[in-house]
Amino acid sequence: MFMSRASRTWCPGDSMDDVDRRILRVLEADARTSLRKIAEEVGVALGTVSNRVRRMESLGVIRGYTVLLDPDKAGWGLSVVVGLRIETGRLMEIQEKIAKDNRVYGVYDVTGEYDSMVLARARDRGDLDDLTKSVMSMSGIERSFTHLVLNSVKEMPPSIPE
Repeated sequence: MFMSRASRTWCPGDSMDDVDRRILRVLEADARTSLRKIAEEVGVALGTVSNRVRRMESLGVIRGYTVLLDPDKAGWGLSVVVGLRIETGRLMEIQEKIAKDNRVYGVYDVTGEYDSMVLARARDRGDLDDLTKSVMSMSGIERSFTHLVLNSVKEMPPSIPE
């Protein structure tokens, strides 16, 4: 049975073996690595790598390829973590609005004291002031708690489990 890329998702029952994991590790180190080079590093045929990468893309294991920027060098002087309390029944609406701001790079439903956590960057204090007043205080947000990040110990996308 043929399934389109959009209709197929990764399920726990789908198996990912050691070859898949080794291919992913090479791509994590450098997503621009050619399929031929991956085949050499992993020790399998080029066709195997091509088929497996295509399969992992269609299953949604590989969601895309991107550039990792250094936030400081790219002009983002400040990073913030914001906890939000949101009016009952408006969580998804508010989160979708917040997610549209280009300074925001993470919006999460969470348990605990807050309804949502937002990860964002600002160019400087003025930009942070604008973010706080225009985005984090929109109608439907009952309270925001902004935490300025002093130092990033680790900031990387998740890797495959060991």
